[in-house]
Amino acid sequence: MPSTRARAWWSKAVRSLLVVPLTVLVTTGATSASPAPADSADAATPDRLRYDVALRSDVDGSHWTGRQRVSFSNVSDRPLREVYVRLWGNGEDTCGAPGSPQPVDVSNLHGGTADQLTQNCTELRITLPKPLARGQRTSLSFDVSISVPQRNARFGREGAFRFLGNALPVLAVHDTNGWHLDPYVSTGESFYALAGDFHVRLDHPSALKVPATGRTRTSPGGPGRTVTHSTAHRVRDFAWAAGPFRTATETSPHGVRVKMYWAPNTPAAGVRLSRKDGVAAVDRFGEEFGRYPYGELDLVMTKDFGGGMEYPGLVLLGTTEEGSAVVHEVAHQWWYGIVGNDEYGSPWLDESFAQYANARFYGWDTRDCWPEVYWPSEEAAITNSMAYWSTHPGEYHLVYTAGPCALADLERTIGPDTMLRLLRLYAHDHWYGISTTADFKQAAQSVTDLDLAPFWAQHRIR
Repeated sequence: MPSTRARAWWSKAVRSLLVVPLTVLVTTGATSASPAPADSADAATPDRLRYDVALRSDVDGSHWTGRQRVSFSNVSDRPLREVYVRLWGNGEDTCGAPGSPQPVDVSNLHGGTADQLTQNCTELRITLPKPLARGQRTSLSFDVSISVPQRNARFGREGAFRFLGNALPVLAVHDTNGWHLDPYVSTGESFYALAGDFHVRLDHPSALKVPATGRTRTSPGGPGRTVTHSTAHRVRDFAWAAGPFRTATETSPHGVRVKMYWAPNTPAAGVRLSRKDGVAAVDRFGEEFGRYPYGELDLVMTKDFGGGMEYPGLVLLGTTEEGSAVVHEVAHQWWYGIVGNDEYGSPWLDESFAQYANARFYGWDTRDCWPEVYWPSEEAAITNSMAYWSTHPGEYHLVYTAGPCALADLERTIGPDTMLRLLRLYAHDHWYGISTTADFKQAAQSVTDLDLAPFWAQHRIR
């Protein structure tokens, strides 16, 4: 029978999972960002991305139209003859009724020739006018139309509030495995993107507050309108929200500006707790993993949003009297945001790490949690892809329970000081880059004389 400690750990982990969308050692100082990886035949590309976006909303933020330009370089030895734009906002609706408009639509393309939408209208292949050789740079531009769907979701709405997560088209990635053109999944994430710079101009009615990725400022627009300007460097995506939010701003002791936005009916106690824990977490993780580099973090809270969802510099949070998943979502700023991964191919590299950070923050007792792990089949493994989890949704909790428990077990195996050194080294070496399971295993082995092969096998980290 599992120990009381093990049962308590799993109970907390599962409760935490219910508010997620799908320990004590602290060092001072911060790592510096490592440089972008050098050009090579194996480099992920297109890279050195810059997105310039100008959008205008309707009266309540339900519809946004404008123009988007993306410029990029080919850093691979392989000439680029085409690129793919991912329209993830169409994922929930697939392609809808014949002839009906999609939630996200692009048109009037300059810089290439577009094919028909594929992969349930989330994938647009664009053939370039001529092959783009290594080191060359080019750009695409197109009109964008975004209609926020009628559902409470990361791309959706709750009452008067609009959430625009994964609404902005982004470029797909080509690496040693070819183009990553995976399907959209609603349980978990499908997203894989290289870090780039976003310069975004959002023109909206002045009655709407617009939290967004990046450092933001506002300026007057036309009569009754305001323009929110955002600049975000080295981020993988751009998200925003719109609505008559209440707001507050505070600066953490380490200098991060944390801006709070909440719907008026959000429980006040939950807002206070989320503010307190969110501010503490961004500094705590900055000490443990490397200083938060973006300067600003927006916490967007509503009463009935389903759990939490992470974006660079912005998180969406369903908030009750007991608080929210704010610490888990803040941890994602490092594990997915700064240290990137293929969220479809290796979801544990962000979800398990964020939940392990969550357990560290709250000081959960993780002793004996591993003996409680139950594998439903020989195929189940922490490191499975979303191709597996999307067809075994009842097992997906293992990424949030067995995954962080395995990391806690690794901490006990190599020692807490060594584990913290490992995490800082691992984050530094992949800062703004992409990591794989093999990268993490190699990093872990580099900090200990123990042979970790039996550990990986026992914990099904494959």
